[in-house]
Amino acid sequence: MSGRMREGHQGTGPGAITPDGCAVDVYRRLGVGREPDVIEAAVPAGAALLELGCGAGRVTRPLVERGFTVTAVDESAEMLEAVRDRVPGVETVCSPIESLRLERRFDVVMLASYLVHTAEHDDRQALLAACRRHVRDDGCVLIQRAGEGWHVEVPREREDPGGCTVRIVSADLVGDGVNSVHAEYVFPDLRWTQTFLSRPLSKADFERYLEEAGLAVDAYLTDDGTWVRARPTAR
Repeated sequence: MSGRMREGHQGTGPGAITPDGCAVDVYRRLGVGREPDVIEAAVPAGAALLELGCGAGRVTRPLVERGFTVTAVDESAEMLEAVRDRVPGVETVCSPIESLRLERRFDVVMLASYLVHTAEHDDRQALLAACRRHVRDDGCVLIQRAGEGWHVEVPREREDPGGCTVRIVSADLVGDGVNSVHAEYVFPDLRWTQTFLSRPLSKADFERYLEEAGLAVDAYLTDDGTWVRARPTAR
């Protein structure tokens, strides 16, 4: 186990498990999908990018290979060890996103992995505040959000490029608009599970939370609306 497990979160399977229930070895194994293509098309070439919640560096490596200067942030030392194995020489910072203060700003700040759907409103605003204080006034913030129906179209599964079947088994309401989501990651040789809390956000709510944090939607970058580019508003 890696750190104290957050309330409502759980993970099972071999190896280190992070406080939100993520198995480090799962993220070492998962492949990369279209994320690098979406990011590359949305930001200036060679931009300095702050990746918040980088995990094991699944997206970090292709971004560095495409010429971006990446600073990778995660609260899990085990995840960051995997990043450094995958991308030698990359700058890593071990810190919760909410309390991160690097005293410098970046062309691009990225908040992926549906972190904006955290159950607690205060936590979400702290995440978005971290994005705002680290982005240049002429920069942008890239956010990954859950698509329409993500919490209700269960069970479902997909095949990951890394050879894993990813199943969202259930999403059960546990009160105050929050769902307890149960996921399975099944490889030919090993299996992991994760249970975590996630709050569905309407498009209107999502945009309102951004506005409260000093950000405004500039563009929905994908047809399904899961990737968003936001710009800082006047302070």
